[in-house]
Amino acid sequence: MLEFTLVIVYIILIFLLSIAYKIYYPDNKEASRKIIHIGIGPIIPIAIFLKIDQSSALFFTGIISLTTFLNYKFKLFPNIEDVDRKSYGTIFYCLSLFILIFIFWEKDPYSLVAGFLIMTFGDGLAGLVGKSFNSKSWILLKQKKSLFGTLTMFLTSWIIMCCIGYAQQNGFNINYFTIALIATVFEQFSILGIDNLIVPISSALCFNFFITN
Repeated sequence: MLEFTLVIVYIILIFLLSIAYKIYYPDNKEASRKIIHIGIGPIIPIAIFLKIDQSSALFFTGIISLTTFLNYKFKLFPNIEDVDRKSYGTIFYCLSLFILIFIFWEKDPYSLVAGFLIMTFGDGLAGLVGKSFNSKSWILLKQKKSLFGTLTMFLTSWIIMCCIGYAQQNGFNINYFTIALIATVFEQFSILGIDNLIVPISSALCFNFFITN
């Protein structure tokens, strides 16, 4: 029970931080959303450290996924869906986490962490940097992508790979570069927020294939 209390308290703090930011900076909707997008990232390493079992993690994530779907339909917490484009990103975000927990929680937690952190930190920071700094940009499937945002995605993903590899006590592996590159390519396909589904799952599967096995 204590473990879940700590996780819930952490999530509440992230949401409060996002709400506070929106109050002080109401025009920066993207940053307010990204606080949640990025801030939730550490929750999986925390849950694994607290030794929460897979069934409980799936149940908790299922509840969050259902709440997210209801929020999308009824805007119970508009701060989450406050975006100027049609996107199912938050739903895909929770769905990808549910799938990763189901596949990797006991079998290969490092792959789970790798996929989830690449989505939360890599994709999250890419969005912030891409919108905050002017650089060469292009349109792919009606979604604007930028050079700085794409480079941020790649570098952040590569750093995450190196850190997880170090945690596994592995040496340098050229496949860290490969996984980061694959994640960056998939991040380009962000129509309707689908990148929140394909980026973490592909990254986790690649980590499991190239590094763990």
